Amino acid sequence: MSQPILLFSDGAVPDFDPTIGQDPPTLTPFLLKDGAKHPCVIVCPGGAYAFRSAHEGDAVSVYLNSLGLSAVTLNYRVAPYHYPAMTDDLTRAIRYLRYHADALNIDSKHIAVLGFSAGGHLASTSLYHFDYGRETDDPIDACSSRPDAVILCYPVVTLGEGTHDETRDHFLGSHENRVALIERFSSEKQVRDDSPPCFLWHTEEDTLVPVENSLSLYRSLIKKGITAECHVFPHGPHGLGMATEIPEVAVWPKHLMAFLKRIRFC
Repeated sequence: MSQPILLFSDGAVPDFDPTIGQDPPTLTPFLLKDGAKHPCVIVCPGGAYAFRSAHEGDAVSVYLNSLGLSAVTLNYRVAPYHYPAMTDDLTRAIRYLRYHADALNIDSKHIAVLGFSAGGHLASTSLYHFDYGRETDDPIDACSSRPDAVILCYPVVTLGEGTHDETRDHFLGSHENRVALIERFSSEKQVRDDSPPCFLWHTEEDTLVPVENSLSLYRSLIKKGITAECHVFPHGPHGLGMATEIPEVAVWPKHLMAFLKRIRFC
């Protein structure tokens, strides 16, 4: 593992408040170094936007390396930060990797976002909250923020009924446009015609974030004609991560790799 990579130049982090006591957003890189350009996955840990769960972060990036994928763990801002801090951090991460792809031995046309729980909500916003580059004084902004695939593990999807209240409240904070933002960032309602392919998995026994979150988004993706795959496992609680203790769920990475090969991501 190398040193964390700052996503923004010093003093350029949008809405950064040093009095909060959090570090600026970074990427912790787990990049394959064999001289070839590899697909890269941005890993977004869960934690209800209150913290970043350790078992859903670096350990996942290390595992992805074993599958032949480069990975980075996104150390995005959490509460008391609220929207748009988190989405700004993810959007910047996608652009940053594209801009520096050659230096990092990354295939700029094969960048995916993977998220767990609230990190899954953040990852799901990249299905629609993207552009193909914009003009600013920063050349990184000229890069597209559309990922080439999105991978969602027991994600919070809706911010309306059926969501995880803590995730919603930390994401929105006391934002004055709270009602409008609930609609805007309920991902099942925002799928675009040009949304990237999406892989989802969830368990029926998840009582913290109901499986309907994944199912509703899957239905929306299929309705739009977006390539998608959803696996629902009968047993297992919320927050499983790699699910190593539940063999019937621990096969999800095998399903994921088959999906990524099907869409020619790797």
